[in-house]
Amino acid sequence: MLRLRNLALLAAVAAAFAGPLAAEDLKVMSFNVRTITGPDGPNRWEMRKDLFADTIRQMDPDVIGTQELGQQQGEDTVARLPQFTWFGRDRFGAHKDEHMGIFYRKDRLKLIKSGDFWLSDTPDKVASITWGNIFPRMVNWALFERLSDHKRFYLLDTHFPYRDSDEEARSKSAHEMAEWVKSLPKGTPVIITGDFNTGPDSESHRMLTATFKDAWMTASDKKGPAETFHNFTGKADKRIDWILYRGVEAKTFETITISKDGRYPSDHFPIQADFAL
Repeated sequence: MLRLRNLALLAAVAAAFAGPLAAEDLKVMSFNVRTITGPDGPNRWEMRKDLFADTIRQMDPDVIGTQELGQQQGEDTVARLPQFTWFGRDRFGAHKDEHMGIFYRKDRLKLIKSGDFWLSDTPDKVASITWGNIFPRMVNWALFERLSDHKRFYLLDTHFPYRDSDEEARSKSAHEMAEWVKSLPKGTPVIITGDFNTGPDSESHRMLTATFKDAWMTASDKKGPAETFHNFTGKADKRIDWILYRGVEAKTFETITISKDGRYPSDHFPIQADFAL
């Protein structure tokens, strides 16, 4: 009995001197899914949806900003990963076209509020198109709270236009996003995920990194290639997918090159940054 009391006393003393447990890193992924409607033959969604889910399972992110997501792709993914849920309207304001769908772990994050806006002269008008775009372009956003410590952060997810002639539209899109962020409460961390369809030498990148940091450029520990678009070849030649941030610390960054039997989960490498929140 005395020995048990001594052990209990030692445990109590150890607990008293132990500091609080360090919080887990916030793991943020950006993943261009590749549209379900593409004429992709052996790389069509049916042939890669298991690998897509397995890639997420292996990387274990808390939250994912996706691009080119179809509703069926979202449903297929949460059926394989029931710890996740997702939300977001498509770029026409419904669920028949491409979504900037945001996935998150229900057991780790609480969705406080969410919304969207369009990258145009009329951002509050659903499916609005200006600046020479041929499709609507939009931002899906959310305010999350981490369940473990109640810390909050905003996530914005987007997909900029893709043509070479769209550089001005991409710059205007970056400016609109930067202006929108100014309306957020000061001090609240903000993270941006997206396929920007332009490189880090662009005006869009310069405009956004005037107030945000690029996780690839600042993380102390990096893994994988810088480039992300590989067109199902595994040989990427453009760094067009970025994770930008403010109010947090980027600890690690990985460009994820997982494949199976020569097949990749998408025509883009997904990217993931782990942050101290």
